[in-house]
Amino acid sequence: MQASGSTQQWPQVWEAVGDLAARDAVRRLYEKDATLWSDDPGHRAVAANRLGWLDVADGQPGWSERLAAFTEAVRSDGFERVVLTGMGGSSLAPEVFAGILGGAGLRLDILDSTHPETVHARLSNLDRTLVLVSSKSGGTEETQCFASYAGSQVPSPTHLVAITDPGSALAEQAQAQGWRALFENPPDIGGRYSALSLFGTVPAALAGVDVDEAWRGAGRMREACGPAVEAEWNPAVQLAAFIGGFARAGRDKMTLLSTPELAPLENWIEQLVAESTGKDGKGIVPVVGEPVGEPEVYGDDRAFVVVTLDGQPVEGVDELVAAGFPVLTIDVADVSELGAEFLRWELATALAALLLGVDPFDEPNVTESKRNTQAVLESVLAGETLPEPEEGDVMGLIEEVEPGDYISIQCYLPPSPETHASLEQLRLTLRGETGCATTVGWGPRFLHSTGQLHKGGGDNVVALQLVDAATGGPPIPDRGYDFATLIRAQAVGDLRSLRDHRRRVAQVPIVEREELLALSDAVEEGLGALGPPPAPNG
Repeated sequence: MQASGSTQQWPQVWEAVGDLAARDAVRRLYEKDATLWSDDPGHRAVAANRLGWLDVADGQPGWSERLAAFTEAVRSDGFERVVLTGMGGSSLAPEVFAGILGGAGLRLDILDSTHPETVHARLSNLDRTLVLVSSKSGGTEETQCFASYAGSQVPSPTHLVAITDPGSALAEQAQAQGWRALFENPPDIGGRYSALSLFGTVPAALAGVDVDEAWRGAGRMREACGPAVEAEWNPAVQLAAFIGGFARAGRDKMTLLSTPELAPLENWIEQLVAESTGKDGKGIVPVVGEPVGEPEVYGDDRAFVVVTLDGQPVEGVDELVAAGFPVLTIDVADVSELGAEFLRWELATALAALLLGVDPFDEPNVTESKRNTQAVLESVLAGETLPEPEEGDVMGLIEEVEPGDYISIQCYLPPSPETHASLEQLRLTLRGETGCATTVGWGPRFLHSTGQLHKGGGDNVVALQLVDAATGGPPIPDRGYDFATLIRAQAVGDLRSLRDHRRRVAQVPIVEREELLALSDAVEEGLGALGPPPAPNG
């Protein structure tokens, strides 16, 4: 649980610690005082109904017993695999649990892509597969489509399980259709703060994770971060002051580095921080998965958080410290402390949002892409054809990049290791040629993660949207369109949302992996002819 890097070392951070102490922020957070973030009645109402994660950090009565009995029954009935269908907070925490602590239980696969190739791969051969349908509202479009298609593929409704809020449409569907189980989560928990609730722990338990140990670790962290702990020594305050204090001072690109065993945690942190802080023209930009570079490739908009396991060094960090970059290191003693880290980051993110003057619990721009997507789908149902992918001017877009910007690569493609490797090469090229931070998101997954930041945060995002002309279904029962149509409509809908906010964006068709590699080469050649980028200053 230890963090290194004194808050007094950096004036920006020390000032932020003082701000949080002066507002008595930790006590008010623990007492669930919704006025901490806003006196506006509307904002206050949102926060007041989103603080239940503090209550479930160390579990709730009966949860442990029910999860143990449920998991044993599933195994006894011969299930070998679990497919979790969900978006955003409903899928990211289970992915982290399974990636770091899983392996002793059933195989857990995540379905949070509407690309037909991925849907086919995940929802085929379901004879020994349990399908978890996870949605807080029960009305998330992607999850509804997954549930509808899975229902047509499973041998019986006893292969289906719902995790949702009480009384949602999904809860009613599960009960009416005789699904195997319904888990109703406390309704005062938002998706991105739901890691230690049933949304995170039901799939984790099935994957063989000791969720009781996760809750115990979170309980220890809650005490370590409590109001009785001086702000200067409070782990949540230290982290909040570092990422929030530096963001206020212009170092808003919070770059995460970690040892390989803890790398899955980064994508969950990305969603938590981006969606909580990216609004009202402000935001902390989490940069995850970007390969470590030499100090000279980073600009003065970077602050680094390094998450290590039992003191294992992360390559390149010593050089960053020597070059004068702010680096906060969090050392996790053992992977069993994952629950503690979930809570540390939840607390710190809520406090960092306070430092930026934003409400961490609302998401004012999330519905825009959904509305635009629905409009595209309605036009298709009315007989219109989908727009063909645009041949965007990539070089023109990249030439508009300025110091302090970040390049968001948004991929409406089927996720695969091969495509990921090509994207990594593209990221390195873009960072090397522009000196700017880079991020990568798989569509439509990122719409429930960093999408809020892209539209609601600062005007420093440059978006490169990569799409293919997906075909081949599969059809979605009772929808009138298939998954190929859905993902193409989602790309169009988000493109329109970005343009509505006057964001710099270009859409490019990518059909074969070779086209990604060619794009990277073209960017390197084209920008190289323009001369070196402005020299970053750490």
